[in-house]
Amino acid sequence: MARRLVFKFGSGVLTSDERVDLDGAQFVGLTQAIARLCKAGDECVVVSSGAVAAGLTSFGLDVRPTSLEVLQACAAVGQTRLMQYYESLFRLHGLHVGQLLLTHDDLRTPERRGNVSNTLNQLLSFPKTIPVINENDSVAVEELRYGDNDLLSSDVATLVEADVLVLLTSVDGLLHPETSELVSRVDDIDDVLDYASEEKGGFSVGGMATKLRAAQKATEAGVGVYIANGRRPDQLGDLLLGKGLGTYFPAKS
Repeated sequence: MARRLVFKFGSGVLTSDERVDLDGAQFVGLTQAIARLCKAGDECVVVSSGAVAAGLTSFGLDVRPTSLEVLQACAAVGQTRLMQYYESLFRLHGLHVGQLLLTHDDLRTPERRGNVSNTLNQLLSFPKTIPVINENDSVAVEELRYGDNDLLSSDVATLVEADVLVLLTSVDGLLHPETSELVSRVDDIDDVLDYASEEKGGFSVGGMATKLRAAQKATEAGVGVYIANGRRPDQLGDLLLGKGLGTYFPAKS
């Protein structure tokens, strides 16, 4: 049976460890993994960060700026480059992309929420189209400051009534704070909230605590959630079958 899946790619997953730039190899691996799922019949939505990182080189910057205005300018320039990656790579697999730039207000206002829902459902009705969503960082600031699209992806997964939300980050999942062992399943997120910190990477602003809040929102809305390592894109198919490395949060009934 076809599944409706939402994948969130964080900035730390999409950027290079060696230089201030997008990681082309990561984009190749992630788009290949999504393409395989689509060809198997699944409906896939991508919520992608990375616009700020993609725009840094245009302004000769080598670190994430602290000025909100500069962040917004980087996002405005970087968003076009980000979409060029997705469009060209998905096209290699016979897939098209549809871009949506959203703000949280778009999902909180009933009329605008309905418009977004209609657009997404129409895009998903075409089996060879991948909606790629980012926050409209050039005019909105919530994810720039706090979430790296974690909370936005949770809202999107709820809106499209996804079966699963996959939050891809730079670690294998939720780690136990004392043993550093991977926690493979969490039935009650309240029990593990103190496992996480708000530590962030050079380009990302959403730590594990933010991901847990996003997972809690989604599971309470009936969406199962995985937190997994985006540097292991080849395991996405296995992960969704419960065989890969990651932390699973089952949906609440």
